[in-house]
Amino acid sequence: MTRPSFAPSLDPSVRRSLDVRQLTAGYRGVAVVRDVDLHVDAGEVVALLGANGAGKTTVLLTISGLLPRIAGEIDVLGEAQPRLTRRNAATHALALVRRGVAHVPEDRALFFGLTGREHLRLAARRGDTEAVERALALFSELEQIIDRSAGQMSGGEQQMLAIARALVSRPRLLMIDELSLGLGPIIVERLLPAVAAIARDTGIGVLLVEQHVNAVLAVADRAYVLAQGRISASGWADELAADPGRLAAHYLGEAPPAR
Repeated sequence: MTRPSFAPSLDPSVRRSLDVRQLTAGYRGVAVVRDVDLHVDAGEVVALLGANGAGKTTVLLTISGLLPRIAGEIDVLGEAQPRLTRRNAATHALALVRRGVAHVPEDRALFFGLTGREHLRLAARRGDTEAVERALALFSELEQIIDRSAGQMSGGEQQMLAIARALVSRPRLLMIDELSLGLGPIIVERLLPAVAAIARDTGIGVLLVEQHVNAVLAVADRAYVLAQGRISASGWADELAADPGRLAAHYLGEAPPAR
């Protein structure tokens, strides 16, 4: 079978999809994460791990411009991101989408009154039916219910729709918060390698927040562990997976933060 391709028009000079340096972010001036350093290269899959409440969602919201950062620097697709306020954050987030940033949030952000097909058509570039067809080829279960409203779909079906919607926009940086949320183990086992294959075949940089640690480390290139709002560990995914004791200590915040 031919693997679906969502290749965007990539600038070959942009080798790093995302570069975050000394990021401090939170809500109403109260920091949730501090001094976070991470990067994602083009065509690379990076996992962001950590217990509930560690600050993973806060990092993604700040990168996508939905949350103003308190301190630090963010470069997206080779371009430094300006300081934001609550007033201009939404406008900036829209500009990032147009540049090629796709963010699948934990709550999926679907319109329950629209059908699955309408979601994909709205997200696709004008007339880009090819991207819609390829997304549906990746999600055979979704294709069968594509004309059902999102509000009538199960949680797993909604998650597939949210990811498909992100892919049809032909992103250059794809961020997914809790990919496996609502999905059965069989679908997760199929979907994680598929997303990784898309990244490597097309040059999309992928940042995944995921609770299924072993499953995501099996397909990721590198990983970072957030504990108590700071990066506690980072490294090659296979090396972290090979040392579960060390990973668990960092994951639970029992090891000192990485320096």
